Amino acid sequence: ASLRFLLSIFMSVVMVTFASNFYNDFDLIWGGYRANIRNGGQVLTLSLDQESGSGFQSKNEYLFGRFDMQMKLVPGDSAGTVTTLYLSSQGGAHDEIDFEFLGNLSGQPYILSTNLYSQGKGDREQQFYLWFDPTKNFHTYSAIWNRRKIIFLVDNIPIRVFSNLESIGVPFPKSQPMRVYSTIWNGDSWATRGGLVKIDWSKAPFTATYRNYIANACVWTSGKPCRNKSINAVENAFAEDKAVLGPKGRELLRWVQKNYMIYNYCTDLKRFPKGLPPECKR
Repeated sequence: ASLRFLLSIFMSVVMVTFASNFYNDFDLIWGGYRANIRNGGQVLTLSLDQESGSGFQSKNEYLFGRFDMQMKLVPGDSAGTVTTLYLSSQGGAHDEIDFEFLGNLSGQPYILSTNLYSQGKGDREQQFYLWFDPTKNFHTYSAIWNRRKIIFLVDNIPIRVFSNLESIGVPFPKSQPMRVYSTIWNGDSWATRGGLVKIDWSKAPFTATYRNYIANACVWTSGKPCRNKSINAVENAFAEDKAVLGPKGRELLRWVQKNYMIYNYCTDLKRFPKGLPPECKR
């Protein structure tokens, strides 16, 4: 009962920052007519058919902040599809913060796969079932990124925390600006039951819908790492870090990881026969 009460509090949080306009904040970079901005810039859709997927990227690059996007995922039989929302820098030694939504047969749960890259090194997957149907209504997927931590949230509920452990030799994303990206694409070689379930193209097009993007973040510009109006975003990200991971947040984090986590790279001894990554030992 106490957890249900905490859930109701966290899910009722209203963002005071105004949502932006997709025309102003994103470029459609892939998929031609399959990517569309609608309703005067308030809604964006990405579609996948047998010929191509689609995607978009933010016009701005950011260094630290909080990023929120409301999404409604592909309904029905979405097996083999992969819908992503992520931040990424450029180059081989890139940093990345990933949400990947792995489709499934109608009536079966989606898998949310999270991952992190720092200086080109990834292999830090944690995967979860969601405690709701992500195709029925919009839900908010968020990342808080600052110098101390990266926090993944679903409807303002923390599901994963990655701390800065540079003190023990673990690279941490802190110096490369990142853009926000989203794509939908054909991942049926691996996405659903390890590739056993393929895309049913008779159900195409497969469409994901986006709204209410909010970036309370430090906007990076050449020669001026932060625009003046966004300098406080870094401090705000620190404040939200503390707010989200207070006693109630930590209890919800434990609840999600106990009941909905289905894979954690830090417990996969077969994958790391020479020893688990150092961050897993903390």
